[in-house]
Amino acid sequence: MTTESKSSIAVIVVNYGTADLSIDAVESVLARQHEGHPVEVHLVDNASPGDDAARFAQAHAERGWGERVTLWLERENHGFGRGNNVVIQALAARAAPPDYFFLLNPDASLENEALAILADFMDTRPQVQAAGARIERPNGSPVAAAFRFPGAGSEFGSTVSFGPVTRLFARYQVAMPADLPRQQVDWVSGAAVMFRLAAVQKAGFFDPDFFLYFEETELMWRLHAQGGEVWFLPEARVGHEAGAATGMQGGRHRSKAQPGYWYDSWRLYHVKTRGVGAARRIALLKFLAGGLNFTLRRLTGRAPNLPLNFRKDFTAHVLKPLFGGEPGLARPDGKTPKAVWLQRQ
Repeated sequence: MTTESKSSIAVIVVNYGTADLSIDAVESVLARQHEGHPVEVHLVDNASPGDDAARFAQAHAERGWGERVTLWLERENHGFGRGNNVVIQALAARAAPPDYFFLLNPDASLENEALAILADFMDTRPQVQAAGARIERPNGSPVAAAFRFPGAGSEFGSTVSFGPVTRLFARYQVAMPADLPRQQVDWVSGAAVMFRLAAVQKAGFFDPDFFLYFEETELMWRLHAQGGEVWFLPEARVGHEAGAATGMQGGRHRSKAQPGYWYDSWRLYHVKTRGVGAARRIALLKFLAGGLNFTLRRLTGRAPNLPLNFRKDFTAHVLKPLFGGEPGLARPDGKTPKAVWLQRQ
């Protein structure tokens, strides 16, 4: 098969305040041959408060990126999903759009010919609408990159976080084993995932209500709903400096308090995928589980391991909107997404 007849791929890197890492991510793509697949790179700066935009322009000129890399120097911080939509929607509007687009975190880099591996797999399986890569720490050990959809069982078991209860609900655990073999899954990490562009266009792109977190999970829920499949391919390898771009590690924020926008996205995900009634039931179950976490761990002489200010933040961002406000409102406190994003810095 000639290069011209091989499926085409657009790589998208969305940056906010991580210029050095983003440049390295771009370079990791340009350094690969991609086994003949035409590859273009799109680097989005989400209105970073520093000099990231200027540094990208300088890198583009000094490193000779040329037409291989397109810069999108935005004046507004769109968040993750909408930041990707800026590029995805432009690609879809082309007379000849690429076959696939690949999301690469700014704190991630290709470790092998991952793009070709994913594209070749999807070329032979038209029902596959997204495929994720194995994600590795700098020492080569894998981290969880394939997942089950969150639901009542997973929320209760993970929030109680107490041995016997956790084991009872183990089959509902969201994160699948890090060393998982190739298989079909519910969803994969947005840090390194390839999508079929036509399928995402049919599904309606990323939901703009999500500013950060759960947006890729909700999109893959819609891909399943329209008959698509999502696969995990561990033979495609991507290195990832976990949390460098978001402040999150192991599903928790490094500041110990979960950001308000995380709770907003949690609520939106459950409302949009399961409906308001189910979202209310899951929220009450999670809140009850939080109380059990506090009680059981105190009884066994251990400190509760809930996020800092869990009850207060969960009440403000989840329970009040679900039971006394607008369940589908992205920001129940009226703050703009830009203000929310800047809070985490």
